[in-house]
Formats: sequence, C-alpha cells, structure tokens
Amino acid sequence: MGLFKSLKGDHPDTVGGDGPQQNHSSPPGPPPSQQNYAAPSGPPPGRNEFLPPSYPPPSHAHQGDDLPPSYHDWTVIEDTALLPPPPSLGHESSPSSNANLSDADRAHEWCRMRPLINPHLPTPAQHDIVAKGDMPIIRPREYQGTLTMPRPGCWLGSTVPGSGDACLLSSLPCYFAAADSPLLMAKKKTIYFEVKVKSYGRGRGGDTSSLALGYCAVPYPTWRMPGWERGSLAVHGDDGRRYVNDTWGGKDFTDTIKAGETVGLGMEFSIPDTPPQYGSSPAQTPSIRVEIFFTKNGSREAGWNLHEELDAQNDLGIDGLDGQFDLYAAIGLFGGIEFEINFQRHLWLWQPL
Repeated sequence: MGLFKSLKGDHPDTVGGDGPQQNHSSPPGPPPSQQNYAAPSGPPPGRNEFLPPSYPPPSHAHQGDDLPPSYHDWTVIEDTALLPPPPSLGHESSPSSNANLSDADRAHEWCRMRPLINPHLPTPAQHDIVAKGDMPIIRPREYQGTLTMPRPGCWLGSTVPGSGDACLLSSLPCYFAAADSPLLMAKKKTIYFEVKVKSYGRGRGGDTSSLALGYCAVPYPTWRMPGWERGSLAVHGDDGRRYVNDTWGGKDFTDTIKAGETVGLGMEFSIPDTPPQYGSSPAQTPSIRVEIFFTKNGSREAGWNLHEELDAQNDLGIDGLDGQFDLYAAIGLFGGIEFEINFQRHLWLWQPL
C-alpha cells in the first residue's frame, strides 16, 4: 500500500529532489503573443481590387434581375405546322414544248425597254363593262386564225394548225388597282374567267397544241405565253404547270388540259389577316393578300398563295402581280386549237358562293 500511495498520493510542489519549494504561478495579463499579433482594422490589403462590377454580365443585360438565363428545352419537339411551306421546286424546261431562245431574248430586251404602266382610275363606263363581263379582247398580230364574239363577253376562236405562240389580252383590266384594291374598298376583290377547249389540231413542229390561261400587267410581249415574262402568271395546259414570272420550266401544279374540258383561273385580293408591322419589309408582311385558284369542269381544283416562300436562286419574284398594278386577262395559244372564252358570270361552270 505504501507503494501505491507514493504513486497516487500527494505530489510534491517541487521538482528535482528535497530542495526548497519554488512558486510557478502564471504571470498576470494575456500571453505576449496575443499582444503583439492582434488583427489590424479594415479589410485585408488588395481586397477592393477584386470586387465584381455593378452591372450584370453581358448575357443577362436584357433579362430580369431575378430570372435565370434562358435556355432551349431540347426535349420539346417544335410544332412546324404554322411554319410556311418550303418553296416549290421549279423545272429548267417543260417536258412537252419550249420556245426558242431567240424569242426569249427578244422578249427580255423588250420588257427591259418598256416598264410596267402605272395603274389608272377607270371611268364609270369602263368599270361597268368589266363588272358585267362584256370584256373586249385584243387580237395581236402573232395570232393566226379566227376570233369572233357571238354575244357579249363570249369569244370563239380557232387557230391555224402549226401556228406559233400568241397571247390574247383583254382590252380592259379585270382588276383596276386604283378602284378595286381591298386597301381602298375595305373588301375582297375576285377576278375570274373560263376557257373551254373544244378540240386540238396539229401542233407547232414536234410539239402538241395547247393553251395557257393567266393574268398579266402591261405592256406584255404578245409572242410569249403568259407566265413567262415579268408581271405575269399562268397555268399551262401542255404540262399542267404554273408559271409566275418564270422563263424556265414552271412548277408542278395540275394535270394537262384535255380537249372537251372547261378550265378557269381566278385571283382573290384581300386585306391580310395580320396587318403590316412598323419596320417590317413588304416581303415579310404583304400589304395585300393574293390567292390564285384553278377550276376544272366547274370544280375548284387547286391554288396557291402569291406570297409563298420563293426559291431565291431560281424564282424571279412577283413584281406586277401583288395588287399594285392593273391586271389583264391573258390567253396563250400555240398550234391548232378551237376554244371558247367566257367572261360572263352566268356562262361559267364554276359559280362563286
């Protein structure tokens, strides 16, 4: 027990033997290290040099302060139904008949030297004639054959077999831009006429006979089919294609026009559903909406929007056709063909609602 007491009992206050006791109490005050190394007041040196700028980052310049940056949700499939359809593909030539290059070059130069005529305000008598369908027709010198008017607004024609291209034009516009524009009248304007193909005869060279029906601004080279030169559009019966200021091969549209069929072509001019916006170009927001429709044997068969998306490389635009110029009926013919043209509404197979 004595041994355990010496290990666990009272310990002496001295170290190192039996000498006199020494006092080892701590000195007053804090340790020297706490007096010499107190933290200085203020921020650390150089901290102000790395403060963030007071304005937001560039990518957030136009967003709210509390909104996260926008991002594209790739899991959502966009609805493309409201997007405009892709441009229709045109052809370099027609599969059935094509004019010679010299006629085309001559027409291009002719049009270059003769700009489109500005619209004019019709007299009440002129406007009444067109409204009643008593439309006169101009017979160009290229036309070979007979052309008679058995009754007002109805024309019977027969061309010589093997004859070349010729374009009949109405002597008055079907559409007066200064009197019929929906921007002036605040209502839709529709123009229309029909052609009945009675028979086909011998064509031009190795081509079959056929016709085209369309509209054009003037002046127009009457040795060219409508739709081939500026300010014109047409549906051609030999290949069933539509041409809009198109000197090439047109765009697929309908079937060929056969003997015994009655076909019609119309244009509807109306105020667009969405008015033009400030700063928008005419190509983005047309001032007048223009729809073209085609009928066969009294039924509305097909159509297109004049302001559809165009092929930037091949399409030549819609100059002269967007309701800013007067538009005349145009009937193109080549080869031998017997036909009937009707401007009178009560003679049409197709009747508007």
